[in-house]
Formats: sequence, structure tokens, C-alpha cells
Amino acid sequence: MVSAKRGLGFFVALTFFLGLVTLVVLPTPYLIERPGPTFDVLGEIDGQPVIQINNQQSYESEGQLDVLTVSIVGRPERTPSWIEIGFAWLDANQKVVPVEALYPPNRTSEEVRAESSAMMEVSQQDAVAAALGFLNYETPREIYIAQVTADSPSSGKLVAADFVISVDGQRLTSIEQLRSIVGAWDEISSVEVTVSRNGIEVTEEVTPVKDAEGNYRLGILVGYKYDFPVDVELQLGDVGGPSGGMMFALGIIDRLTPGDMTGGLHVAGTGTIQQSGVVGPIGGVVLKLHGAKAAGATVFLAPAGNCPEIVGNEPDGLRVVKIEKLSDAVSALEKLSKNQDLASLPSCTK
Repeated sequence: MVSAKRGLGFFVALTFFLGLVTLVVLPTPYLIERPGPTFDVLGEIDGQPVIQINNQQSYESEGQLDVLTVSIVGRPERTPSWIEIGFAWLDANQKVVPVEALYPPNRTSEEVRAESSAMMEVSQQDAVAAALGFLNYETPREIYIAQVTADSPSSGKLVAADFVISVDGQRLTSIEQLRSIVGAWDEISSVEVTVSRNGIEVTEEVTPVKDAEGNYRLGILVGYKYDFPVDVELQLGDVGGPSGGMMFALGIIDRLTPGDMTGGLHVAGTGTIQQSGVVGPIGGVVLKLHGAKAAGATVFLAPAGNCPEIVGNEPDGLRVVKIEKLSDAVSALEKLSKNQDLASLPSCTK
């Protein structure tokens, strides 16, 4: 009888041990998102200013304008364990997401990271353009190819650094025009893309294909190349993606104008930026709210498009201000820095 009990106990212990090992070793189809590092665009990284103005008078600021990031735990080749996933599910400051939500099945990890870096480069250029436009500088631009996706319709035909002149004979003036032309294309036809490559015009036949959302794509990431009248250098280490655009633009405006636009406040925010100053929504906004709070920010500048996610998730002590365009953010900082007319600041509501 004693022997039988010992045997049963050993079996239970072995089963538990094997189950534990399985939870640690067995691959999962999930990754974990959590608040990542914050970076003050008015500060320095590795002893170098995040925003460097080279040929113009610039001014210092006492406050902070934080760019927020989201860290990803795991990658397709090595996902978090089931135990890590379980703890993340129980933590409001973390989010469990399917691998394919961050790494599409038809894309390699290297391609996703390269695209994220290219998007950051494009975003920084747009931030400079938006800031200088707000300050009434002229900023001529051209459309260029930042990246060509491997095995896409444009692979082997178009190359990074090409300047896109026209599509099917229509001379381009904006990226939105390019997307409109390609998006409305007949799926049985190809399209003529004319680019300037090292000063020589080249025309290629490219057949758009549908992506996972059903939109036609050429397989290129494009941005604007500007002729800036002010030499602005931006650097933010290995951070990728376009979500820091608005905060970069605000930092540039602060650097180029006398006085302290922040009034010494610790402000965080997020949002894409267009040359026109329109601020767009981003992913992971709730995680960024918690990241801002943990970093000590008291104000969070949020894209209006993210308000449905924000309502009900605002951390205590963090004032969220709704932003639709760059001028809204500048106006909000002016009121906050002077502690005046705060009741007029727009907030996210149901």
C-alpha cells in the first residue's frame, strides 16, 4: 500500500514536471507587447542631442517632450513561453498578440525590421517638413522610394533611392495621389512607373497585387525628400516606426523659437505627422499611456484617432489632450506652460 502511494506520488510529480517543462519549452503563437523606453527629443542620447540645428540659431528648453515606444518580447523564430504568456495576460501593462499581427507570414523578421527603420526615416523627414512649414519656411519636395519589398511586383525593377516621377503617365505631386492611382487599378493590367535614377529617367511595367487587406500595392515604401532651408539632424538610436513624428515636430519648433515652449513641464505624446501638420493615430497607445506615466510625464498629447482606445484607460495623474493637427499641439503646450485656459483643452470622451 505504501509502495503504491509512493508510485502514485512519483507519477504525479513527474507529470507536473513534464507539464512545467512543456510550458517553458513548447513554442507559442504569441508575442508580448509592453511599454518600452522613452526618449526626450529635447535631450541627448549617448552624449549627442536628439535634435541638432546646424545652420540656424537654436534655443534650449527646461522641459521634456518624450517619444514613447513599445517593446516586443519574442520574435517569430523564438516566441515567449506559455508561462510568460500567462503572466502577460494577467498584467494590464502588457498585451498578448498573435505573431502574425506583428510579423505577417509572407514577411521575414529582417524585412519587418527594415521597413520599421525606413518608416522612422520617412517620419523624421515629414516631422522636419511639418515643423518648418508651421514656422513658414518653404520646403520643396520629391517622392522617393525608401524600400522595395523582396519578391514584390517592384522587386528587380525599382530600387531604393529612386525618385518617382509619374505613374501611368500621371505626374505625381503627392503620396496620396500615388496610392489613389494604384488602389483603383484594374487587376489584369500593369502600370507604368517612371522614376529618376541617378539623374536618368527609367520606366518600368509593374503589376500591382492585393495585400492581406485587399488593397493593391506595388511593394514599395515611399516618402518625401525635401530641400530644407534649415539643416536639422535627428537621431533616436534603433527606434523604428512612424509614431514619433508629432513629438519630433514639436521639438524642432521649440528648438527654433525663443523661450521654453514646454514651460518646464514633462510632456509625453505620440502620433504620426504629415507635412500638412495632420496628426495620425498609432498602435499600442494604451501601453504608451502607461509608459508615459511610469516615466513621470504629467501630460500626454494623443492623436484624436486613438481616442476610442484611450477612453477609460487613462492612468491617474496623467492629463490626456486630444490632438488633430500640429497647431493643436503647439496651442495646448502654450496654454499648459502658462497654466491658462486649461478648461478649453480638448480631451478624449466617449
